[in-house]
Amino acid sequence: MRLRARYAAEARFKWLGAGAVALAGFFLLLLLSTIVTKALPAFQQHYVMLEVDLSADKIDPADPRAANFLGLVHDGLGNEFPQVSGRQERRLLRGLVSTGAGVVLREEIEADPAMLGGTHRIAVPLDDFADLYLKGLLAKSGPSQRIADVRVSGAGDEVALGFADDAIMAMARGAGAVEGEGGGLRLTSGSQSFLLRIAGGTVKITELSSREAGGAVGKGTVLELLERSVETPADATLRTIETAEADRKITDREIVWLDRLAGAGKIENRWNTLFFFTGASREPELAGIWGAVVGSALTMVVTLALSFPIGVAAAIYLEEFATRNRLTNLIEVNINNLAAVPSIVFGLLGLAVFLNWFSLPRSAPLVGGMVLALMTLPTIIIAARAALRAVPPSIREAALGIGASKVQTVFHHVLPLAMPGIMTGTIIGMAQALGETAPLLMIGMVAFIVDIPGGFTDAATVLPVQIFMWADFPEPAFQQKTSAAILILLGFLVIMNAIAVVLRKRFERRW
Repeated sequence: MRLRARYAAEARFKWLGAGAVALAGFFLLLLLSTIVTKALPAFQQHYVMLEVDLSADKIDPADPRAANFLGLVHDGLGNEFPQVSGRQERRLLRGLVSTGAGVVLREEIEADPAMLGGTHRIAVPLDDFADLYLKGLLAKSGPSQRIADVRVSGAGDEVALGFADDAIMAMARGAGAVEGEGGGLRLTSGSQSFLLRIAGGTVKITELSSREAGGAVGKGTVLELLERSVETPADATLRTIETAEADRKITDREIVWLDRLAGAGKIENRWNTLFFFTGASREPELAGIWGAVVGSALTMVVTLALSFPIGVAAAIYLEEFATRNRLTNLIEVNINNLAAVPSIVFGLLGLAVFLNWFSLPRSAPLVGGMVLALMTLPTIIIAARAALRAVPPSIREAALGIGASKVQTVFHHVLPLAMPGIMTGTIIGMAQALGETAPLLMIGMVAFIVDIPGGFTDAATVLPVQIFMWADFPEPAFQQKTSAAILILLGFLVIMNAIAVVLRKRFERRW
């Protein structure tokens, strides 16, 4: 009976353990799938193809940098919509392209001066909200429906509408239209948008009411000029934007313009090279991680150059040469305690010593590497001591037996055999340092850095801090950028830990 109960307890423990592993795996997959799903849109960027006038009248060949490149882009976009007039509408139209489109055009001309002269087809990035709309992340669209026998009358921005069927009234009620006087309906900015495509133009329905003779009448705002008048009933296409205009960062008029550009084949979805090869920017469509990647690389170089030789030397001394007394015991206890100290404490130390006392440059990879080296030292020392301790005493005895000195024994025989374990511990410590944010915030590496750092004393930031900054920005496009940067940081960490595993498997010895 007792044996059966013991077997049952072992079985329950086995299933509980398997369940715990499965639950942990489920949450890990959930986390990774969420990050990947949000990150994927950031790897693509929409560009609009525009015919831009680069003639000598617009750009002086003797001093091309003095030209208004953004103005040239706006002129090219305006040529696509010659019917757009009025200051407010032109400003709205220009907002479809990124404010950095002029910089993109200038860089293309600098790379290929032969472009000067005549009109050229140029690809410029769209604004972040326009890009999100084309990715289907900003406004949810319902299915398009065919509406028969629609009449449009009137001229100007406001027109009268006539429908042979009053089914559109029921659709408007379901879309959140507001009840007006006499049983009429008003489609406000808080309701779904009804865009009527007819006669080559687009009309946004604003009011509807039933007719006694059947059907419905209404009013609409012309978003895109009709190519011809519709005095006789004609077929139309009704498109519904289910996300209310008040709840999105893009207007119905901008949606119509973008749809026209996409329908004309003038919008391309490309691999987002700006994200990988540019620095920080306040404009989401221009923001990139290259500055943070370079800053992280420079910081890690300083961290490795300081922590590895000092940590290994300390481990060798404590393990091979130091006598066992109260001082060495105190040092060992403090090393173990330092490994458990919160990382922000090292940031405070760097702020007090490196910045305030030594007056080293703020936000520099040199200071960041020194702070992370202090944090990584205990990990490397503990791993190195464990690797040295794992070398059998017979190796030392054999070396000493053939006349080798203590130093020769350690550096010619013990250290090479312990190096795989030391390298593994070092890589794990570096991976931990790569993912740290708190200590770097304390030394000012949270600063907004546009330029790519060119040296160890230049102002820079690192990937974890860049992620922290983007996560605090209100623009929706930065949410995708944040997830993409997290994915890249996780990739670096996985690679570093994989290298540690490979080194351990490749050089590990069974004594």
